[in-house]
Parts: sequence; C-alpha cells; structure tokens
Amino acid sequence: MPERSSILSTAELRKPAVTASAVREFARGGFHGTTISDVARGAKISPAYVFKLFPSKERLFVAALDECFVQIVASLADGADGVEDQSPDSVLFAMGNAYAELIQDRSLLLLQVHAQSVAEIAEVGDALRDGLARVTNFAKQRSGASDSAVQRFVAYGQLCHLIVTARIEEIPESWALLLSDGVRHPE
Repeated sequence: MPERSSILSTAELRKPAVTASAVREFARGGFHGTTISDVARGAKISPAYVFKLFPSKERLFVAALDECFVQIVASLADGADGVEDQSPDSVLFAMGNAYAELIQDRSLLLLQVHAQSVAEIAEVGDALRDGLARVTNFAKQRSGASDSAVQRFVAYGQLCHLIVTARIEEIPESWALLLSDGVRHPE
C-alpha cells in the first residue's frame, strides 16, 4: 500500500483563507447581505471553488462562526494563562479583558451578532449554540468559578456586545450611562 503524502491538497490549503474571508465578509454584510462571490473575491478564488469547499452558504457561514469561536476560546485561554492570581474571579476578569482586546477589530463581534439574527436557520442556530457551549464550558472549567459567576461573565459579555454595537458609550443620557457604567473597552 502506498504511503500517504504529508503534503496538503490545494483545497486544504485554501480552506483557512476562505474561512478568514467569510469571517470578514459575513461580519460586514451579515448572512443575507453577503454572497458567495463576496467571500470568493476576498479569498481571491472563484465562487465555484468556494462551493467546492463549502457546498452551501449555510455551511460557509457555519465555518466562519466556528472559526470565530475557536479564536474566542484561544483568547480566553491566553487571558487566563496570563494572570498571576488564579482565583476564579481573577481568571474570569482576565478572560474578559482578553476578549475585549480580541474584538477590537469588531469582525468577530459582528459575526456573532449576525449569527444571533439568523439563528432560526437550523445549521446556524446549532453552530451558535455549540460555540456558546464551548465558551461557557471553557470559562467554567478553566476558572473554576461557580455557575452563577460564569452566567454573569457570559451575560456581561453580551452587555458589552450591545454597548459596542449600539455605540451606547457615546450617549450621555442617563439610561445609557446606567448600562455602560464601569464598562470600558480598549480603543
């Protein structure tokens, strides 16, 4: 039997570039506003080749969302590993800071928001729930925090999404000040 080559196929080499393009394009235009051609153009390949790699727009969006959550969990791990005080509260705080740094470019943040808006599409909803499960389970396992502390951590992250996407920190009205009190994001 011939030995398998360790050389990656062209398709295996192209998938990460297509997925990265999908993250950027779906973050910009959402599921409904982004075409396969948009993703192909960003990856510098043909739309037909994108369809060869990802046979449907849903599968391409799911791949982008999966990559989003891979990056989030990696960022949370880096934050947790980088803090000297390994108490549950300190670890969760460090994870939150690492996440705030990660979403400065907003692509991952916006992709999650777009995924929430089309979660009724079965594949997308499943991928979104899977990603949230990975984040929640990782935060719980790595921090050793209580269930209620992890719930607050995730809820606080969702509040941060709302503050950033709606630009609430720029509004001087009392309701906006109440929501954004104590919440700071890197510039």
